[in-house]
Amino acid sequence: MKRILLGATAALAMGATAASAGTLADVKARGTLICIVNSGFVGFASTDKDGKWQGYDVDYCKATAAAVLGDPSKVKYKPATGKTRFTILNSGEGDVLWRNTTWTFVRDVDVKLAFQGVNYYDGQGFMVNKKLGVKSAKDLDGASVCIQTGTTTELNLADYFRVNKIKYEPVPTENNEESRRNILAGRCDVYTTDASGLAATRATFKDPENWVILPEIISKEPLGPVTRHGDDNWSDIIRWTKNALVAAEELGITSKNVEAMASKPGNNPEINRLLGTEGNLGAMLGLDKRWAVNAIKAVGNFGEIFERNIGTKTPVGLERGLNALWTDGGLQYTPPFR
Repeated sequence: MKRILLGATAALAMGATAASAGTLADVKARGTLICIVNSGFVGFASTDKDGKWQGYDVDYCKATAAAVLGDPSKVKYKPATGKTRFTILNSGEGDVLWRNTTWTFVRDVDVKLAFQGVNYYDGQGFMVNKKLGVKSAKDLDGASVCIQTGTTTELNLADYFRVNKIKYEPVPTENNEESRRNILAGRCDVYTTDASGLAATRATFKDPENWVILPEIISKEPLGPVTRHGDDNWSDIIRWTKNALVAAEELGITSKNVEAMASKPGNNPEINRLLGTEGNLGAMLGLDKRWAVNAIKAVGNFGEIFERNIGTKTPVGLERGLNALWTDGGLQYTPPFR
């Protein structure tokens, strides 16, 4: 009996070790992070004229690679549509989903996804050409609406029109680019998606001043990184990398001063713990003590990422709004690093 119990205990220990290895071990062995991103979304994830990926979500991919592998360039980008993103993640073809994806009950529980916080608080809106003379979404009775399949946007749209007792004609599309082409060609009267997506799409038009985003926001769309169920260590890494970038902004740590602050520990113990000069937070994640330093140095803090890619001085032109730090009246807030 004793031998049986010892054998069972050993088997459980081996299983626990294998489970704890998971995605982190795969990424380290491969030497590259496979990051699932949007197939084309200016400001968030798109390629430049040289084919290099850039954008808000892309920077989070780089931060993850820097934290795990010490090098933000060690990323392979895996484009995905609204319909394919979860299949790619759950099949193991990608390590993490850093793509505009809404955290919902069904996705979390039934689709077996693990959401690791919110890196952009959003809501669904509507965009029309000014020449239509539409001032409110409630004036859209009978309109044709471009909408991406496989998204929460489809369900929100149906709910909104039902509640307001107005009708619409759906024009299904596979991705943002198809919706963009359709509304420019007049194949639909309205484009609906997350308000950030509407702003990003409008920024690519030749005449953005002729397009208006209507005032109604009809849903809550908390967007954030997604991992597979059952790999807690990897989920911790993604969650706390995101948190590190938010904490860095609050603590005054930037891409320019992070090395100096890490080389000369100060009197703030939270900064010291975050930057690895005090305690052993990195080891708890299975990472180097400089994991957060590497991430911040690679892409900057949360505010730097926002302003560089989608802020008011970019073509996308988004205000911080709900995405301001909690100290500035927003919702961005991270648990303590202790």
